[in-house]
Amino acid sequence: MTLASTPDARLQLIGITKRYHALVANDQISLTVAPGEIHAVLGENGAGKSTLMKIIYGAVRADAGQMLWNGRQVEVASPEAARRLGIGMVFQHFSLFETLSVVENIALALEGPFNLAALAERVRSVSTQYGLPLDPGRLVHSLSVGERQRVEIVRCLLQNPQLLILDEPTSVLTPQAVQKLFETLRQLAREGVSILYISHKLHEIQSLCDRATVIRSGRVTGHAIPSQETPASLARMMIGRELPHTEMAPFTGTPHTVLQVDALSAASPDPFGTALDAVSLQVQSGEILGIAGISGNGQNELMAALSGEAPVASAAVKLEGRAIGHLDAGARRDLGLGFVPEERLGRGAVPAMSLSRNALLTAHRQGMVNYGLVSYTRAAEFARQVIARFGVKCGGEQALARSLSGGNLQKFIVGREIAQNPRLLLVSQPTWGVDVGAAAQLRQTLVDLSRQGVAILVVSEELEELFEICDRIAVLAGGRLSPPQPRAACNAEAIGLLMAGPQAA
Repeated sequence: MTLASTPDARLQLIGITKRYHALVANDQISLTVAPGEIHAVLGENGAGKSTLMKIIYGAVRADAGQMLWNGRQVEVASPEAARRLGIGMVFQHFSLFETLSVVENIALALEGPFNLAALAERVRSVSTQYGLPLDPGRLVHSLSVGERQRVEIVRCLLQNPQLLILDEPTSVLTPQAVQKLFETLRQLAREGVSILYISHKLHEIQSLCDRATVIRSGRVTGHAIPSQETPASLARMMIGRELPHTEMAPFTGTPHTVLQVDALSAASPDPFGTALDAVSLQVQSGEILGIAGISGNGQNELMAALSGEAPVASAAVKLEGRAIGHLDAGARRDLGLGFVPEERLGRGAVPAMSLSRNALLTAHRQGMVNYGLVSYTRAAEFARQVIARFGVKCGGEQALARSLSGGNLQKFIVGREIAQNPRLLLVSQPTWGVDVGAAAQLRQTLVDLSRQGVAILVVSEELEELFEICDRIAVLAGGRLSPPQPRAACNAEAIGLLMAGPQAA
């Protein structure tokens, strides 16, 4: 397919097609982005957005179609070639070397010679200027997910791109950091930089983007000017139906304390982490307790202490009256604790393993191992049931975890934990990078599970999410936890002040 180029277009895609065996990820997609335009690409998880962005960035080769760059047809054979053209990309799933420092990771993406000390100062200055402060000397493995996102964004901005591709850039940023980033993006647009923006946060699309292209099942199905739409109308364009609202029926059972934490103090194993300072809380059966907070304020340390990844004083953590602080993660799972970590790939799931094998990792207690022998047939059946029950879009139970979109992998991980019938479920960032339809499904699933008598603790940086699904909300700041308050007694402003303060009190 050959079409005339659009005058003055920064980027033009014509008939881009990409197949993975029988799956058509991109089907004759055409798209035009002007200089200085912030252009949204909308679609559900698995719609083909990320594949299209990877084609533009040279990480994936298209099977058919043309790409025009500043009016000239080009073939982008690699990310290095894309960067030379002036195309930068921030991936949803990070591409960082964990054993290297922040500045070393950034240096790897830059062309030509550099002075590491001078680059470190530039990183410090630019990251502060953009409201995404970074310590250039920190090792990446010691960073929270939110801090790693900052590294990706700053690394890209330091390359002075003409086109900046952002795939879910605000998933783990605070509202204040999001606004600062938006100021930066608008300034870049005024300077002529084009921006392709992927986000499932429709209010962000409305606020930030000039135009939007909607992709459904690999095809362009519509266009919109976001400022002239509502979140509901954008959602309908994305998913082809009305967006469901979370329904919170009251718990009709007799509540009892499932999780009790008493004055939990714990040093962080990370020298840049945050120690927990006398954290106390209770989670009842039939309720969801939400914990808000800015990334890096002790969330990782708290979840490690509760999940058993970092055992603590025995009596500091109790599960239905039994002291479990000294138990490891496996022993706590034996007692009915489920855990969904914030980092999907590499922690919630092994990227190179199939969904069937990933099910076996935490659900082997569900009749998959007898007398030391693994039943891969039962593991496959368990995975198929999770895929069907939670609507996971994938190539079946033998599909590799890394082949799934972020939202579909999250649905599988959450589904895997729920299918084990936990008494207590710990969930960190439940809908990070998940489209609006899948997020609504996951949130309703958590609410329904709690109303069956399961105690749920949710850590999220999405205040809107916490107000939608939680019965009580607390704030973790500086390693200290504020007293949990009923949702009806809270408001976003008060929670935001506690998040921003030096300590929660």
